[in-house]
Formats: sequence, C-alpha cells, structure tokens
Amino acid sequence: MSSSSPSESGGDLTERRGIPAAKFIQDVETYLSQSGLDSNSALAFHQERLQQYKVVDMKLLAQQRDLQAKIPDIEKCLEVVATLQARKGTGESLLADFEVSEGIYSRACIEDTDSVCLWLGANVMLEYSCEEATALLKNNLENAKASLEVLVGDLQFLRDQVTVTQVTIARIYNWDVHQRRVKQVAPTAITAGDS
Repeated sequence: MSSSSPSESGGDLTERRGIPAAKFIQDVETYLSQSGLDSNSALAFHQERLQQYKVVDMKLLAQQRDLQAKIPDIEKCLEVVATLQARKGTGESLLADFEVSEGIYSRACIEDTDSVCLWLGANVMLEYSCEEATALLKNNLENAKASLEVLVGDLQFLRDQVTVTQVTIARIYNWDVHQRRVKQVAPTAITAGDS
C-alpha cells in the first residue's frame, strides 16, 4: 500500500505491521484545501485505499484459515507422540491407520519405537527422537497460536481502517453533493433577485 495523499504524509499517521491507518476526516473542506485535492481526486484516493485494504483483508483471512487448520494438526501429532511414549516398554503394539496419499489409507502395527518422522513441509521428512519431536511440536504449536493471535489483531485493526475509510468516502461524497446543490441554487437566487 504505497499511495499516499499529501495530507497523510504527516506525523500523526500510524500503522500496524505495514497496514497504514486511515485518518478520520473531521472537516472535508479543510482536508481538501490542505491536501490540494479536489473532491473527485480525494474520492478516487480513498476508494483505491479501500480496495487495498480489501486485498490485504483477503490475504490475512487466508493466513488465518491456514493457521486454524494447522493448530489441530500439530495437536494431533503431539497426541500421537505422547501415545507412542506412553506405550513404550509395555510390549503392546499400536494399530494405526495413516494417510498414504490423499484419500488413501493404510494400517500399520507400531512396535516400541524411540523415534518418529515428522513432515517439515516442502516434501521434507526428518526423523526425531520422541522427546525432540515433542519439543519441536510444542514450539510449533506455541508459534502458531501466537501468530494467530497477532493475525486476529491485524484483522481487527484492518476492519477499523475499512470502516473509517468508508465513512470518509461517504463524508467527501456528501460534501461534494452539498456543494453542487449550493452552486445550483446560488445562480437561481441571483436571477430571481434581479427580476
């Protein structure tokens, strides 16, 4: 989001993680004169900013969905590793169904094991001891939850900026309509006064 108007390059503009804050316009006439924009240019600027906010919103929502899907997967992995550790040394084998490919499952009989293999992504799998796997998964779970919390804050901030921008667009539009009506009435009043 790189476009900015002359009045928004001032010191009171804040942002959150690269998302610029929308400035509430109290007095449209003052805003337009200070920014050097006419109403059409100001409307175009704020409508462009609104579209930028909507694009960022879609990206953040996609990231939120990914994290919300990732957290239960990590929790399930932690449960499996804990189950393997609990059964270690008991002599009991564990029957498990696992996904070989999308929609294709196979059954396995898992004997005592000291290690597990974890998918790291990008078609990479590494073998870890159960303790290392537990530590890694707990760390990944904490990071995912923290990222989700930050993302929720970003989305709330973004929604606030969308609302402020929509109100600003409405205020500029209404001000412009009012100014046009005043200009239409003024010549009519002068003509009526002359006769």
